[in-house]
Amino acid sequence: MFSAAGSLLRLGRGVTVRCAPGAPVEATRRPAPALLPGGLPWYSSGAAPSNSAPKGRGEVHGVPAQHRPSQFDKKILVWTGRFRSMEEIPPRVPPEMIDTARNKARVKVCYIMIGLTIIACFAVIASAKRAVERHESLASLNLAKKAKLREEAALAAQAKAK
Repeated sequence: MFSAAGSLLRLGRGVTVRCAPGAPVEATRRPAPALLPGGLPWYSSGAAPSNSAPKGRGEVHGVPAQHRPSQFDKKILVWTGRFRSMEEIPPRVPPEMIDTARNKARVKVCYIMIGLTIIACFAVIASAKRAVERHESLASLNLAKKAKLREEAALAAQAKAK
């Protein structure tokens, strides 16, 4: 694990190397503190411990809440399962929570659209099979439509000639 502090480079548990420009490189053995300067253990990812409660007012899940969700955002937060009801949603939530909920909602909507597309495909197949049983095809419908248009054009020409 590497961590730099000023002109010192800490190479691990207790070994520190001076790395200032022009200074001789010398390894010195110093007792390394068990905690990082922020007060977290050296193996921590930098986040607050999971058993700690939110510190300040407006903080949800250890993240400062800065975004006031709209009614649509609240519906998305409930639909994606982040909260059980709209009353549980705090007045301010972190923007990351809204983004995550929107992404989950986007994926759910895509799955719904995929399902509806598959259902529509089966409906078209069933409709086409019924049309084949009635001996209807696009070619026969097109020929009938053109014959009707020719007949109307001939009637219009006769009416115009009189």
